[in-house]
Amino acid sequence: MSDRNQLLKDAFISKVLAGDLPTLSQHQPPKSVGLTHADLIDLFETQVISRHLDLHSRVMQKQGQSFYTIGSSGHEGNAACAKAFRLDDMAFLHYRSGAFVIQRSKKAPGQTPIYDMLLSFSASKDDPISGGRHKVLGSKSLFIPPQTSTIASHLPKAMGAAFSIDLAKRLAFEGELANDSIIVCSFGDASQNHSTAQGAINSAAWASYQSIPMPIVFVCEDNGIGISTSTPKGWVEANYKNRAGLVYLTCDGLNLIDTYQTTLKAAHIARTKRCPVFLHIKLIRLLGHAGSDAEFVYRKQSEIDKIEQQDPLLHSAAILLEHNILDAKKIVDIYQKTAQRIENIAERVITKPKLTTSEEVMASLLPAGIEAGMSKNSNNLTQEKRLSYFAHEKHNLSKKQHLAKLINWTLMDLMAEHNDIVMLGEDIARKGGVYNVTAKLHERFGQNRVLNTLLDEQSILGGAIGLAHNGFIPIPEIQFLAYVHNAEDQIRGEAATLSFFSNQQFTNPMVIRIAGLAYQKGFGGHFHNDNSFAVFRDIPGIVLACPSNGKDAVEMLRASVRLAKEQQKVVVFLEPIALYMAKDLHEEGDGLWTFAYPEPEHDAPPVNMQVSTYGKGKEVCILTYGNGYFLSRQAEKILADKHIHCRVVDLRWLAPLDQQGIIDEVSQCQQVLIVDECRKTGSISEALMALLIEAKLSSKPIERICAQDSFIPLGSAAYEVLPSCQDIVDKVSQMIESNGNNNQTSITNNKGGK
Repeated sequence: MSDRNQLLKDAFISKVLAGDLPTLSQHQPPKSVGLTHADLIDLFETQVISRHLDLHSRVMQKQGQSFYTIGSSGHEGNAACAKAFRLDDMAFLHYRSGAFVIQRSKKAPGQTPIYDMLLSFSASKDDPISGGRHKVLGSKSLFIPPQTSTIASHLPKAMGAAFSIDLAKRLAFEGELANDSIIVCSFGDASQNHSTAQGAINSAAWASYQSIPMPIVFVCEDNGIGISTSTPKGWVEANYKNRAGLVYLTCDGLNLIDTYQTTLKAAHIARTKRCPVFLHIKLIRLLGHAGSDAEFVYRKQSEIDKIEQQDPLLHSAAILLEHNILDAKKIVDIYQKTAQRIENIAERVITKPKLTTSEEVMASLLPAGIEAGMSKNSNNLTQEKRLSYFAHEKHNLSKKQHLAKLINWTLMDLMAEHNDIVMLGEDIARKGGVYNVTAKLHERFGQNRVLNTLLDEQSILGGAIGLAHNGFIPIPEIQFLAYVHNAEDQIRGEAATLSFFSNQQFTNPMVIRIAGLAYQKGFGGHFHNDNSFAVFRDIPGIVLACPSNGKDAVEMLRASVRLAKEQQKVVVFLEPIALYMAKDLHEEGDGLWTFAYPEPEHDAPPVNMQVSTYGKGKEVCILTYGNGYFLSRQAEKILADKHIHCRVVDLRWLAPLDQQGIIDEVSQCQQVLIVDECRKTGSISEALMALLIEAKLSSKPIERICAQDSFIPLGSAAYEVLPSCQDIVDKVSQMIESNGNNNQTSITNNKGGK
């Protein structure tokens, strides 16, 4: 007995020849909406190509030659959407948009969509978009950034890209997108329920409600089911039909003419009124969710049969017949010849090489950089102009300052020098942020470069990705470290993966500023004293910076922007809140934690991502960062007064670690103490221990002091679960005493922060 795929394939032929076709919902002549007979034949051919690619991918899967079979069957009407949009309308697509990609490819010369998609199905390293890393729909020349299997995670960056278009126009900025272009973003009815989708659509409507241009068409392809869970009838329409700031349109996605006409209207509204449109396309899903989905388990056979009778290809055949464009034999001929063509191409594709080494797989992990000095939108800033930005600080520029002030001045200089930098975040504009780190930047550079956002971290980070798609270097701010956890997939699943899955063709460089870590006095609870950044450390390719003092912060923030601009990297810049205003190190008034502000150098030195070391002691090497470095410096003086000589190594860059620098410093000392202000489980101290063992340095006594595996409570109780200066003094003293009395080497773990 034939399987369901073959039954569906054969059913089309028999039904067309028998005239057993569904009733059309619309009967308007094609020319009334601007479609010629040739256009309709062309759209039908696209639909047939998409269908046979789906069907053949399942054949290939059974042969062990295809590895991802979520297809577009039932959604082929989005070919009409592709025809209605311009080639340069950047499209962030749903994974059932095969027909969209095929139709768009016809707008650009030299495209080979069948060959390219089959290469992607078979995970060949010749795949022109991902290089064999995933089956993705994407193309640089077609303005389609690649998406993996998304659950609405692409909507925030689509929203950000839409916002960036008119922002570039207001700033006279030379972006990647045309000033009159719009953004297309498609997704399913099930994924519109996801908080990420809700946040992105809300952000677009929020902006539009305030007359902020947001030229985007959200295309909800509603097939009525999410894997096996039905969408309540009328749910999508009820949620979006009367939404403030959003234009709602709907069409029959099974009917090419209606879909094309309505999509044209949606594109026109978005392009001329620069507002978001919600295009609700009603269609069906065929062949289950994916090749492994046994649809009969949750759908009755009678229901499956009824749905298959509404096959969009049958609807298109009915249109062709009704308007005497093709007869049944010619329709079937197109269908059968396309199937044979795809089978023939697939036979060649399966012989193409695969990725066979880890080096090949990881080659696209980091984006390809650009030559230093070649990035667009940088100013030749005169000293006079530069100093005008610091007019309010002219009496302070020569004085030593704390961390927060030095970060502020660095941002001032960077924004003055690079007009492609845009900052965005909660309360960063007139208020200057919770800690005044962004004070005066809004006043100096205006509301188009220092943007207050709504309270939604997914939209902040996704918005930044979208800005980067248009050539900006965004510096988003997340108000507190704890707030990033509800949105970290925008960094992990979107920003960090883009270069990897596009084979370096797409990048989204940015510097994400996050106020975080613990020890903050007078500000409550673990949301404002979060001491866990483990979420960043296992994301391939990102850079994680953590300055402990103002001097390093200036150098590292400038370096971070260079890494973003010149190497197209995603950088997380973690700022220790408790050290923002710190001025003194050992005693009140000593001013040892304030530093002079170095002016930007015309010819900047190479980016320095090495550790920084204080002291030359050889008895104990203290490895630490952030607040831990501050506490260790305090402890170092107390220990020196006891004639115990340490060196304190500030890691500074937490990903990637300066492994050789760490090994070099440790090699010169008798013992090692790791001071980690983050939780013992999952902290960077574990990576440091592993590094030292693998470097054959485990013969040295190695210990660590970490925070307890606890959230941070309010008030003075916080210091019961965090390392202290006294902990460090006591532990080093114990290590020296133990080493003096016992030459036996060991590796031990301290049981907590106290």
